[in-house]
Order: sequence, then structure tokens, then C-alpha cells
Amino acid sequence: MGGVERKIKLYLMKAKSIKGKSGEDIESALRETIADGFKPTLALVFMSIKHDRDAITGVFSNEGIAVYGTTTNGEFIDENYEQGTIVILLLDINPDYFFIQFADLNGKNDRQITAALAKDALAKFSNPSFLVTGCNLQTNIEEMIAGFTDVIEDANITGGMAGDDHTFTNQYVFTNDRVGDRSVIVLVFNQDKILMKGRASHGWKPLGTDKTVTKSEGNRVFTIDGIPSLDLCLRYSGLSIADPNLAMELLMTCPFQLQRDNGVPLMRPVYHIFLEDHSMLTAGNLPQGAKIRFSLPPDFDIVEKVIEENKEFRESEMPDADALIVYNCGGRLMCLGPLVSEELKGMKQTWNVPMAGMFSNAEIGSTKNGKVEMHNLTTCWVAIKET
Repeated sequence: MGGVERKIKLYLMKAKSIKGKSGEDIESALRETIADGFKPTLALVFMSIKHDRDAITGVFSNEGIAVYGTTTNGEFIDENYEQGTIVILLLDINPDYFFIQFADLNGKNDRQITAALAKDALAKFSNPSFLVTGCNLQTNIEEMIAGFTDVIEDANITGGMAGDDHTFTNQYVFTNDRVGDRSVIVLVFNQDKILMKGRASHGWKPLGTDKTVTKSEGNRVFTIDGIPSLDLCLRYSGLSIADPNLAMELLMTCPFQLQRDNGVPLMRPVYHIFLEDHSMLTAGNLPQGAKIRFSLPPDFDIVEKVIEENKEFRESEMPDADALIVYNCGGRLMCLGPLVSEELKGMKQTWNVPMAGMFSNAEIGSTKNGKVEMHNLTTCWVAIKET
């Protein structure tokens, strides 16, 4: 009895990472990586704004590889972090198990825009998960996240905000044929086929007792316990208002911790001060009536805590993974300096799988026992595995 033999590729997800400093470097590294038969279908690209995005996307488009790309404040493969480079996590994953969404934001109806993305994901996968990267310093990250959770209350989301080598100018997200400087890119996985689990952890220790935000508008904090917010920070930090780098010193030594009902605080560092009324801007909203605490200056205990949480997470949530993606706060790099290498090294040793990521302008993820929220000075990791 005659017939046609059908050859079906059996996809078992594999991951490899490459890096370089130019399109030529990346093309050469890709050629070397696929020489053994490895056939990636997806490239997660983390790169400095100084490089040619078109050249990089062209390398992968020519090979039929989907691109999920973002600019950064620094990049890393495993424990090796650099700034001004290009790092890429390559995944050989069945194209039926994922797709990429891209949308421009406008600051007016971002929540509705991301809600539409969530509905589109549900139309394709009954059980989707989301790796989300947004850009633009004016983007209301809480509203961006809320669009997803309006549609899927317990949405599985991890990600962060694009960087720009700490220039605070323009940030970009991009795919094979689209780029935006006020946009969001979303990698959607079918969780029935690709398991994705993540966690947000910061390790910062609280200082002193709870204090109350007594006057604020969004992320501009005017008074805390009835005292101008800058005056209270100076009292706790011992810094002088005459310090020309005062805002940066406050970021590094005196970040706020926003207290939560579940006991896991969110980091809300200061990034701008107003000398005219001694108010300040924080990275993320501090609503009037919120309870906050100051933080102790950073030390190695912060790193150890994040590594411990990785180990606990692996033991209790996800014993095995095929790859690890990490969004680490750019402010954390400034605060911890070389200790960041020890943190990344500990994460790599814990998971022992290909790992790549970026230093971001903000992070998105859920804390232990908490819901998905926006973070700062925090490490968000997500492990993925084909089931």
C-alpha cells in the first residue's frame, strides 16, 4: 500500500547564549552556534542603545528567527555583566508555543491597549503567560500592567522597562519589523506547553519604624509624617542639602520601602528632588496614607538574600528549567557595584542553565505571596521549561 512518508520535527527546547559588540560579531557568533545543528526560532536581544538595531534584527530575520528586543542599562550572560554590548538568549522552541505582540503606548489609554493584548493572547492560548518589556520614562507602568490583570486577574507576568545606558534619554523595544520609543513588546507563551515561573526579590533590610505619607500626588511626595519629605530623608541619611549629588546619594543610601498587606515591601527609591518645596519624586507611586520605611545602606546581605530566594524558589516552585531570563535594576548596579557579579554568579550556580538578561529602568513581577507589581532596586527572574 503506497503512501507519503511525513517527517515531523520533534521540538525539545534548547537554549544557548551569545554576545558581541557589533552586528558582525553577532552574525559570526550565530553561525558558530548553529554549526552543530542547533536551530533557534526565538532570539531575546538585550543591547546598548549605541548599536545598530537594524543590523542586529537583520541577522536574525535572514535566518527566520523571531526577535524580542530591548535596549538596556547593561547586559549580562551568566555572571558576566558589561555595558555597551549585545547579549542574546537563543531558544529552539516550537513556533506554535509562542508569539510576539507589539503595541505603541500614548499615556492616555495604555491600560486599554494592554488589555487588548491580553484578550488577543487568550484568543490564541487558553493559558497564556507574558514576558513584558515597556519603554519611555513617562509610561505609567502600573497602568500598563493593569491592562493584563483586568482581563486575566492572576496573569503570569514578568519583565521590566528598557534602559538607555543610564542616559535617561530614549529607550527602545523592537522586533523583526517594528521599533518604538514609547511602546510595549510582549512574548506570549502557551503555558500548557512552556512552563514559565518568576519571582521578584530585592533583599533590602528596613530601617526604623513605619511612617505615613501625609501628602502626595502620584509619585511626587510632599510630606511624610507631616514633615517635608526631603527634610526627613536628610535627617535619616545624614546627608547635606549642599551635596551636589544629593539625589543620587539618596537613591543609593535611603530608598523607601512601601509596606504591603502580604508583608513583602516594594522598593521605591528617590530619583529627583525639588529644592523649592523640599518634595521629591520616587520611582513608582507612593499614595497618600501609605505606610513606608527607610532602608539600611546596601551590603552583601542583599545579594545573599536574593540568592537564597532563588534556591528556595527552585526547590519549591520549579526544580528544573531550560533557561533563565533576568531583569536586574540599573539602580541596583549603581548601589551594589561589583557585588552584582556575586549575585548573578549565585543565580547561575543555582539554576545551571543558559542565563541572560539586562539592567532595567524598572522591574515587573510578583513577590513571594504577592501579586504582579512594578518594582525598583529589585531582581526579577523567570525560569522557562518545555513541559
